[in-house]
Amino acid sequence: MVPPPREMQEINRKLITEFRENGRELPGRPILLLTTVGARTGQRRTTPMMFVRLDERLLVIASNAGAPKHPDWYRNLVANPAVTVEAEGRKYAATATPAKGADRDELFGRIVAQYPFFADHQSGVERTIPVVELTPVE
Repeated sequence: MVPPPREMQEINRKLITEFRENGRELPGRPILLLTTVGARTGQRRTTPMMFVRLDERLLVIASNAGAPKHPDWYRNLVANPAVTVEAEGRKYAATATPAKGADRDELFGRIVAQYPFFADHQSGVERTIPVVELTPVE
């Protein structure tokens, strides 16, 4: 069960602090911080989340823990794909690109093979759960 919004904000705040204090990584946990610009507010929002590396691609999954709606961070990056990523000891500007069609399906299948709980998230919702590639800006 997902905690209530206020409790979740506090959990995320503590995780962000711990992550940054540990050199932008938590050993043994595939976590990153994604900063987007609010689609309505224009304010920067930082969200901790799991990531997956497939080949050379850095991916995040907008499962929203199986909720019926996309997470806010996903709607933000669709409106403005310029994001900031903090992962694997680094902080950098990136472009967020949702995978489409057969590419999305292939990536999601490979992700589910590693993390079966994402199949449960998908089976519980009518929306297609997005897979987003985060590409560093050079």
